[in-house]
Amino acid sequence: MNQTLAQTLAMSRPRLLSAAKTAGAIVLGVALITICAKVRVPSWPVPMTLHTLAVMGIALAAGPRLATATFLAYLGAGAAGLPVFSGTPERGIGLAYMVGPTGGYLHGFLAASWLTGTLARGRGMAGRVLAMLAGLGVTYAAGLAWLGLYVPAGQIVTLGFLPFILGDLVNIAMVALGTALIPARLRGEARK
Repeated sequence: MNQTLAQTLAMSRPRLLSAAKTAGAIVLGVALITICAKVRVPSWPVPMTLHTLAVMGIALAAGPRLATATFLAYLGAGAAGLPVFSGTPERGIGLAYMVGPTGGYLHGFLAASWLTGTLARGRGMAGRVLAMLAGLGVTYAAGLAWLGLYVPAGQIVTLGFLPFILGDLVNIAMVALGTALIPARLRGEARK
C-alpha cells in the first residue's frame, strides 16, 4: 500500500508542477493585460491603450487554451471588483463596468484570444498577422454590437471604431514586429 501511494505521488508531481506553471503563466498574463489596459499612449483622436497588444501577444505566445484561460481569469478579476479594466475605477468596477458600453469589447477579446491563438498556430509572419486581424475583427464585431445598446445606430462606428482602429493596428504591428525579432527556437518553430 505504501508503494502504491509513493507511485501515485511520484506520478502526480509532474502534473502538480505543470499546474503550478500554468497558474503562474495565467497570473502573469492577467498582470500584463491589466498593465497594458492602464497604459495611455497619447494619440489622436483618443489616447491609445496597449490592451490589444497584450491580448494578441498572449494569444500568439501561449496558444488558444492558455490565452483564453488567461483572459477568463482577467474577466473574473474584473467581475470580482478588482480595477483591472481600462478606465477603472474612475468609470466603475466589477459587473457594472462589464455590462457598460465597453463590455462587448471585453467579450470580443475573450473570443479573440481563442481565435487568434488557434489561427496563428504554426503560421509564419503573414499568417500571424492575419490571425490577429481576425481576432481584432471579432473584438470589434462584439464591441460595436454591444455599444449599439447604448448609442444611436448612426454613431456606433464614429464612437466605437474610428477613434480606436489606428491604435489597435499599431498594437498588432508591434506584436508582429516583436514576434519577428524573437528567434524561431524560442517561438517553438524550430521543432517543426
